[in-house]
Amino acid sequence: MIKRLFTLLTATAFLAACETASTTTGDVTSSAQSSSTNASTTASSSSSSSSSASSSSSGETATASVKSEFAKVGTTVLFDFDSAQLTDYAQRVLDRQAAFMKARPETRVTIGGHADERGTREYNLALGERRASSARDYLVTKGVNAARIRIISYGKERPASVGSTEAAWRLNRRAQTVLN
Repeated sequence: MIKRLFTLLTATAFLAACETASTTTGDVTSSAQSSSTNASTTASSSSSSSSSASSSSSGETATASVKSEFAKVGTTVLFDFDSAQLTDYAQRVLDRQAAFMKARPETRVTIGGHADERGTREYNLALGERRASSARDYLVTKGVNAARIRIISYGKERPASVGSTEAAWRLNRRAQTVLN
């Protein structure tokens, strides 16, 4: 594979040199030498980048593993209509999130507050903010450092379920925690 790449790069450089070559022999020779130097540099950099890609791949695998563990804990808490009050179920989910975060002090999260489609954009942004704050405040009371938690409100802009039914609205009234 590397030989093919080297051959392809050399041929490309040769063709490029042929188009712009001057009539003197010295220019063509130096052009060919610099092309072969560039090709070998490219080949060595591509082999080093493939080795660094494999090492970053193991880091990505570890991150994916942590994210899948976090998904098992539960990432979403639902709210009642026009409310930022945590239900008993929401508190149990947040208890598991707090335990996960305390066991892994390097983790940081973003809590996104969401609302259903009813109401104005401004009202739903404020409601989403209250919902995200409510979840953050609960995690902080459970011993998670507030500096590790960022909140954002999406209002009604990112629905989990599209539709104008009670079932869709229920799924959209949420605070969703995402690992950073």
